[in-house]
Amino acid sequence: MIAIIKYNAGNIQSVQNALNRLGVESVITDDKTTILNADKVIFPGVGEASSAMNYLKERELDEVIRSIKQPFLGICLGLQLMCKYSEEGNTDCLGIFDTKVKLFPPKLKVPHIGWNNFKTSDVELFKGIRSSEDFYFVHSYYAELCEETIAVTDYINSISAALQKNNFYATQFHPEKSASVGEKLLKNFIKL
Repeated sequence: MIAIIKYNAGNIQSVQNALNRLGVESVITDDKTTILNADKVIFPGVGEASSAMNYLKERELDEVIRSIKQPFLGICLGLQLMCKYSEEGNTDCLGIFDTKVKLFPPKLKVPHIGWNNFKTSDVELFKGIRSSEDFYFVHSYYAELCEETIAVTDYINSISAALQKNNFYATQFHPEKSASVGEKLLKNFIKL
């Protein structure tokens, strides 16, 4: 069973719908015990960093997330909150990935919305996915490149499209909205 962390952020139902299409059982929850006992955990979201972090801290979910040992996937805002700091609301985040989240410069059209390809190293999450395939992005903030970057996309600057540290994986793009290539990535995560 996959636990989808509920934390006052949007788009969570879309992730559950994508898992349902794959025949995978999931539950949307902010219950610590359920999250810790799940086979895998997904941390999706669309929203604002500081209010999302406040929700996590009020329920002590920040500590729960940091302690998780099973495969964990952050999506979009989930990825950003897994970084150490976000310029959005001047927010100290979970610190799983040693990088900062920044607002795209004013010269760019924001939010970055649409389909982009990527460059990746040979990692399990992207097994069977070619760099020429596109994922769907929608975001105004981005994670800087760092040691934990496992996929890069270009939106004027090169940015982290995906990050990994140990059992923690995260994507800036939305696999649940990325058609067959996104489905492939979710299947890879389920197999981890």
